[in-house]
Amino acid sequence: MKEKKMKDAVAILCAGGPAPGINTVISSVTKIFLQNGYSVLGINEGYKSLFADEPAYDYLDFDFADKIYSRGGSALKMSRYKPKDEEFKVDFFKKKNVKLLVTIGGDDTASTANRLSKFLAKQNMDVKNIHVPKTIDNDLPLPEGAPTFGYHSAKEEGVRLATTIYEDARTSGNWFVVSAMGREAGHLAFGIGTACHYPMIIIPEMFNKTKITFEKITRLVISSMVKRRLLGIDYGVAIISEGVFHFMSDKEIIDTGINFTYDDHGHPELGNVSKSHIFNMLVQQALKELRINVKSRPNEMGYELRCCRPNAYDLNYATRLGLGVYKLFKDGNTGSVVTVDRKGSISPLLLKDVEDKSGKVKPRLVNVETEKVQLIYRNNLHYLTKEDYRGARKYVKNPEEYDFFNILEWEDRIIDI
Repeated sequence: MKEKKMKDAVAILCAGGPAPGINTVISSVTKIFLQNGYSVLGINEGYKSLFADEPAYDYLDFDFADKIYSRGGSALKMSRYKPKDEEFKVDFFKKKNVKLLVTIGGDDTASTANRLSKFLAKQNMDVKNIHVPKTIDNDLPLPEGAPTFGYHSAKEEGVRLATTIYEDARTSGNWFVVSAMGREAGHLAFGIGTACHYPMIIIPEMFNKTKITFEKITRLVISSMVKRRLLGIDYGVAIISEGVFHFMSDKEIIDTGINFTYDDHGHPELGNVSKSHIFNMLVQQALKELRINVKSRPNEMGYELRCCRPNAYDLNYATRLGLGVYKLFKDGNTGSVVTVDRKGSISPLLLKDVEDKSGKVKPRLVNVETEKVQLIYRNNLHYLTKEDYRGARKYVKNPEEYDFFNILEWEDRIIDI
């Protein structure tokens, strides 16, 4: 694409991990700003490139935008690089006459954008920043009921795969232990598990009254296995959010017995191992100690969800977000996240209103106290309760230790539907 000089420019960068709908946002932002007389620059490799001596970028045109809008992945190369404050500089913005930086990403990208907006303001640079909320984890603090784009497409693809896994469990008469992406939030695991009627869904937020440990996670899975045996069901699937790892110490992770590689600071590199393998290994070890004959297999669910084609919801939603960027920009907004409410109205969410003391954007976790979550946990899963103790003693000596409510220290009651 040939460079062409225009009076004002808009720069777009993507950071973090891929999510369905990124290209839809890039396409929509490009089209609306070209239509209104701006040049549009697509930055490759995110913040790493933006502050490099020679940033990698292209001028984007309509033909480029029109080809990519429905594709999965990202037409702009992404990076997880997080620049320090001292790396910020204004060179690129001055040289290219950039009036708006559009950042597409999750909470880390938004946090960096928040710091960058403050830096540009101190430099008296008239460069606005608008962030577009992207992540399959659904963990940005948007208004109640508003998802991050990419979440619904990833969940739909996850459900497609997860129903096949459940069918395999039924067909073969065994169990699967599935791990789903989500960092410290359990939205994806909860959404997939609920849609697939999985008998056990484990997310970090459910440990709101007790500490998360591998032992408790293992007992929850076995609780479901024993309950299904009592019901005459010899198969099932437990889905566990990888977010539970974020609340465990290095020692507890290392003590699982898995051979890890370690980073420069001596921390186990979790990205190099299968989380489902760890969970399944611990479950199998416990089953053998209890002499319960249940076969289970691990299944990792994550990377295959990130670059799938956006579904109709995200195609529509990401388009509105992209067009919303232009509206907020013309209204003079900066340092904000573009949001779309249920009526389709565009409004800004100021990053300063959702930051912690260090300037980092606080993640949105699953609110386990809500009725929609409690209905699932108390009425749609399979696990041992007091009523099952007599029958459960055939499999475990102390069934109270596998009681769902005892493990989580929740009040034992059923919510009426």
